[in-house]
Amino acid sequence: MKSSSLLFLTAALTLQLSACVTTDREAGASTKDPRTSYVPPAPNERARLTSNSVLNTVRTTHAFSDPKSPDNFVLQLRGTRVLNARAHLIVTNSAGDTLRHEVLPAHALLNEKVLADPAAATVRDKEIAILRSMNNFFAANNFVQPAVPASAEQPAEVDTKTWQALREDPATVAFDYTGAGGAERRLAYARKLGKAVVISQ
Repeated sequence: MKSSSLLFLTAALTLQLSACVTTDREAGASTKDPRTSYVPPAPNERARLTSNSVLNTVRTTHAFSDPKSPDNFVLQLRGTRVLNARAHLIVTNSAGDTLRHEVLPAHALLNEKVLADPAAATVRDKEIAILRSMNNFFAANNFVQPAVPASAEQPAEVDTKTWQALREDPATVAFDYTGAGGAERRLAYARKLGKAVVISQ
């Protein structure tokens, strides 16, 4: 009985000793000191901004394609600098399907005050104006219902089939925004046709 317990104790000590040896060997092979603190890479070693770098994103949800399930509206600024970046307007439904993806130049988001005297505005002034405009892009008053008022006349760029589909659905919601070149645009979803359409541009 004594010999078997002594044998068991010897085996346990041997196992513990071998575990310590393994740990020492692993620690000895490591080239990093675990006590050193993290040092960030030098500026010239950091990843550079590209045309796809995201500089700013604003988003909201609003009834659009389906009155029961709000859609996702995203405005994402991508590029190397705010002033020469591109703004991506992306509308997706609750299932994740893309209803609209439009690309606008960042300067399309400049407000009238800055555009009134562009020579007096610095680059920083313009960039701040663009970012502020992004914050107000999805303001509640930019969503209107019905999308097509009863008194509205059919625009030349909208075909009759699309116009009728919008006129026959008073629950249609439209989103108003400024497009490229400062033109006011109205985006609506024609449920009968299953697609998003630009009514005015």
